[in-house]
Amino acid sequence: MTSMGNRTFHSEADLIAWLRRRTPRRVPDLLVGIGDDAALLKVPPGQELLLTTDMSIETVHFTTTSHPPRAVGHRALARSLSDVAAMGGIPRYALISLALSRATERTWLEDFFNGLFALARQFRVAVIGGDTAVSGGKISADVVAVGTVHRNQALRRSGAQPGDRIFVSGRLGMAALGLRLLLERRRIRKPLDRAALRAHLFPQPQCALGRFLAARRLASAMMDLSDGLSIDLRRLCDASRVGATLFGDRIPIPPLPHVEDALDLALHGGEDYQLLFTVPAAKCSKVPHHFGRVPLCCIGEIRSKRGMDLITSEGQALPVVNRGYDHFARISHL
Repeated sequence: MTSMGNRTFHSEADLIAWLRRRTPRRVPDLLVGIGDDAALLKVPPGQELLLTTDMSIETVHFTTTSHPPRAVGHRALARSLSDVAAMGGIPRYALISLALSRATERTWLEDFFNGLFALARQFRVAVIGGDTAVSGGKISADVVAVGTVHRNQALRRSGAQPGDRIFVSGRLGMAALGLRLLLERRRIRKPLDRAALRAHLFPQPQCALGRFLAARRLASAMMDLSDGLSIDLRRLCDASRVGATLFGDRIPIPPLPHVEDALDLALHGGEDYQLLFTVPAAKCSKVPHHFGRVPLCCIGEIRSKRGMDLITSEGQALPVVNRGYDHFARISHL
């Protein structure tokens, strides 16, 4: 496959055999898994399929100098599982396409899959196939996740109505703060700094929360927070053809007094992989303050007037500037 130090995979077949040893022998509703031309699944009665894919590209989503390979594998799968969570589904299967550089060592590859498989076991997700290649360029991974949701229970971005309350899970901006700490190569001593670093390296998809909101029909619209609250809420509003008012003092920012731009991190940081959802006012009392250990915060309200405003603690209304991550905004000729 590629030169990987003293221990090598001599062919793609060697890698596939190694991967098959890491996967469960029997998986419900899986008729054919790794080793054939395609995986073959049964769709349980009364269920609908959710399909999503997310790419992780070296120098865009990670670097081999700063990110441990175990974290790269974890994050590659977490991105797709979070998409399934955002629609109220249960993640079931994953397929991984991985392009390696010729300089990739076997230890890096093993640790990448160690991280990916550890998260897969946590969520009972079966890896059922994929593809591998070697190129002269950078490492990239594309993970397809397959989930199921009860018929007519899938949540979408387009269901928000004026008067609905806006909720988020978790503390926003922690992953962005963790990335900052990682790139600064600062020695991590404080527990909250360690929590921020872990939020970036090992984000936890909110699959159980997504199922809870969908099964109880509490949320009118939902999506995951991958590129930052400012851009993701705008996407939800655009899909629902509504606007939003946010209250700055309600947004759950990183609880670190030495972080002066905590609100900016929460609004624009991205990669939190928490859930953003709207709830009709009459159902808000049914939303718990915490789901397990994850706080759920009401941060604003959907309105009919398009656009987004942030109400400061002094009562001033400021337009929300879109500074979340947008890949295409970085291509000048599009």
